[in-house]
Amino acid sequence: MILLATAMVRDARAHGDVPGSLQGVEVPKVPGLLSGHAPIVHNRAKAIALGKALFWDMQVGSDGMACASCHFHAGADARVKNQLSPGRAANATFGLTASGGMGGSNYTLRLSDFPFHRLDDVSIIDSTVLFDSDDVAGSGGAFAGVLRGGGDGSTPFDDCTPGDAGEFTINGLATRAVTSRNAPSVIGAAFNRRSFWDGRANAVFNGVNPYGDRDPSAGVWMWRAGRLRHKRLRLQNASLASQAVQPPLDPTEMSCSGRTFPDLGRKLLRRRALQFQAVHPADGVLGPYRAPAGKGLRRTYASLVRAAFDRRFWAAPSRVARGQVGTPTVGGAPFDQMEANFAFFFGLAVQLYESTLIADQTPFDGARGTDGVPVAFDDQQRRGLAAFVDLHCAQCHRGPTLSGSTFGIDPAALTEVDRKPLRGSGGEMVLGLVDTGFINTGVVPRDADPGIGGSDPFGNPLSFTAQYLAVLAGGPTAAVDDFVARSCAMSAPFAVTAFGQPPFPSTDLVDDPAGTTACTAPRWAAVPSPSIVAAESAQSDGGRLPLGVQGAFKVPSLRNVELTGPYMHNGGMATLDEVVEFYNRGGNFASLGKDAEFLFGIGAAPDLRADLVAFLRTLTDERVRWERAPFDHPALSIPHGHVGDEHAVDGAGRDGRAATEYLEVPAVPASGRSAADGPLLAFDAQAPP
Repeated sequence: MILLATAMVRDARAHGDVPGSLQGVEVPKVPGLLSGHAPIVHNRAKAIALGKALFWDMQVGSDGMACASCHFHAGADARVKNQLSPGRAANATFGLTASGGMGGSNYTLRLSDFPFHRLDDVSIIDSTVLFDSDDVAGSGGAFAGVLRGGGDGSTPFDDCTPGDAGEFTINGLATRAVTSRNAPSVIGAAFNRRSFWDGRANAVFNGVNPYGDRDPSAGVWMWRAGRLRHKRLRLQNASLASQAVQPPLDPTEMSCSGRTFPDLGRKLLRRRALQFQAVHPADGVLGPYRAPAGKGLRRTYASLVRAAFDRRFWAAPSRVARGQVGTPTVGGAPFDQMEANFAFFFGLAVQLYESTLIADQTPFDGARGTDGVPVAFDDQQRRGLAAFVDLHCAQCHRGPTLSGSTFGIDPAALTEVDRKPLRGSGGEMVLGLVDTGFINTGVVPRDADPGIGGSDPFGNPLSFTAQYLAVLAGGPTAAVDDFVARSCAMSAPFAVTAFGQPPFPSTDLVDDPAGTTACTAPRWAAVPSPSIVAAESAQSDGGRLPLGVQGAFKVPSLRNVELTGPYMHNGGMATLDEVVEFYNRGGNFASLGKDAEFLFGIGAAPDLRADLVAFLRTLTDERVRWERAPFDHPALSIPHGHVGDEHAVDGAGRDGRAATEYLEVPAVPASGRSAADGPLLAFDAQAPP
């Protein structure tokens, strides 16, 4: 069987190479952050400590939510109570669950509620549908409310006026809202070119929000030569910083509405970091800063900022800054420079901390034979790896990160806009344009959630593909992002016959403005002319240039996937077996624009599907499973639903809100969890039946 598996791997290289080890792969550097003549951060170790404290601190949220509240379990969220959302559709409402439960607010998810889409025959996509839910297994977050003030410091909470809780109520009592997408793992996220499921966290950090150059007013306050100026910021390879600054202000995830980052800076900077949470004396990062009493750190956030960041970002005298940088939402003294730049400090510190969370010590990263297979693999794991490559899984979960959304890490990825087979309006296969690393796999109907087909708050498309077409149509300044689009590197260049469809005739093509860089065949470097692009785009189905961006989502890394359930952007699958069954039949829905090249229905035998699952379990880093450094952490009380059940909750909370129950996560030292605590478990090993 070993010889067979080896042969399969060799033959499968026509479908893509065996992904390489992550060991030795560097996290992309942010030019100017730690290097150059005037680096932004002058003490990396202290910036990481600041980022770890901010990531785990309950004080960051208005209602005790920390960033880690949704990313505490192998970087993801393993809670089961109050984790259902009605989804993103207008006027969406909760439905019953597959187990017959009422669902809705405060419901406790059971394994019998999964998968959310059930078929009479799990191997056939168009077999009889037994059950389907458009609800989402997301993450419980904040109460609805409007900011009144930052609180008096005696608790982690802000002072907020209760707001309209909408669907998140039971018998007139407000419950915590739940996100409309499942929380992906932050472990390994430092390799992401763009972050969030829909890619809205830009690769360029503007110091303020997720949108990079898309926000023309974003910038930071800089103190130089006795003058305070507002300057634009363009930090490359910083999608983690762009991502980090959205949840703390999001009214579903962490915040009362109306709060700004300077407001959050006003609340936190003069407080001790993590002051309400236990820090282990042997914490690999925070231990040296731990307060003698064991709760929190000795230092305030302002002290940590000064220790980590160059003084030009915080040293302006208050009398100067407070005349220029704005005032709090709820009144009070004008902000100082450090408060005004708090989003900048927060995003970059969290990015530096998360950049240490690299799980590169899995069995898959061990020594390899000449065939590229880890020598420690047993027969089943070898067969599973062979199947992973042979069945095209490695085409999307590619390279050492096992994700297609890490452009620049995998040397085989040469273009961020690709042309590949999609499902057409009549079910036929057509060649369409997609964002590399973002795919419509048919988890839910295409229009249930736009994914990367959505827009930013400024009206710009999130997708590179839509911007690319606008540029080809004759708008060289139509792109709001910097991205690489090379026609000659696409899976199906415009100038060649591919997948049974004819090329564009030469009369319809012009030379690719991107040139012939990295082209294996320079003659393929041709794109449709502006008039052709305009004519095709005017057709309702996109003509010969259909887009595959509506309902497309980021291809996540598979590292530690054993521990990061529930799965997919809607959290609708509880086990790896359900995920493999999903791909085996070619998805849940035959949506227009769904990827057609690889999601055609594998039709694999049960033994082969079991082999695939065995391989996926080799992607777990034991340091993650046992929370050994760098995956150790402070203690955290995580909101885990409310006192009561989905029928009735306790109103003992404040201002008409249901009383919160908490999941107590203990502080873990650098050496990891104890044998008595045991390792982290997969979702299906801890959820009720």
